[in-house]
Amino acid sequence: MPNQRIKTPCVGLCSTVYGDLVCRGCKRFHHEVISWNGYSDEEKYAVWLRLEVLLVQVMTAKLEVFDDARLRCQLERRGIRFVPRQSPYCWAYQLIARGARAINQLQAYGIVLLPEFRDWTLPELRDAIDREFFLLSEAHYERYIAPKFMREGLLPRL
Repeated sequence: MPNQRIKTPCVGLCSTVYGDLVCRGCKRFHHEVISWNGYSDEEKYAVWLRLEVLLVQVMTAKLEVFDDARLRCQLERRGIRFVPRQSPYCWAYQLIARGARAINQLQAYGIVLLPEFRDWTLPELRDAIDREFFLLSEAHYERYIAPKFMREGLLPRL
């Protein structure tokens, strides 16, 4: 499984089916989740890139990846799926998301927490990263996407 290409940002926790405009799992917008299979490679790349930029913003505020090669090796050794073309900070997120309860020494993975987060547990950090990533995605949606949908009459006016 770790060598399989990841074809979608979906993490299997979709909240758009419950009416969320931004998925709490993958952080894509509702219309992206619905239309994903019909998107061109360029459209998919644009979504992947936006998610990467937002996630890297969150991650760089909390930790430093000091050894990309070590991180990649550890992910492959442990069978944790990641997107090789993405930033090592996205890889670090995958590691923390999948192994927060099992990791004792982040330095062994080529990662160090910034001083203000060194007393946090990894599950606490994982949850904080996920919340902040969601809030940034939601803010991006409200700032750039929702007004367009309102203008085009795709969303009901309140």
